[in-house]
Amino acid sequence: MKQDIHPDYHEITVVMTDGSEVTTRSTYGNPGDTLRLDIDPKTHPAWTGVHRVLDRGGQMAKFKKRFGDFGLKSS
Repeated sequence: MKQDIHPDYHEITVVMTDGSEVTTRSTYGNPGDTLRLDIDPKTHPAWTGVHRVLDRGGQMAKFKKRFGDFGLKSS
């Protein structure tokens, strides 16, 4: 391996969204730095498998709002 081309690998503290802390080794920042996560494996749906369904008005709702009484008769 070539000398002096690799980043410094040191210990940092990672703070999860619930406040728990994990000490790990990383090339992030300087030795002893703290990395605070906005999204982590404990809360993100990609890892937890729990998805919240947000109804922001689907395509039919947008269509009905836009073309509400366009002269179509419902049967």
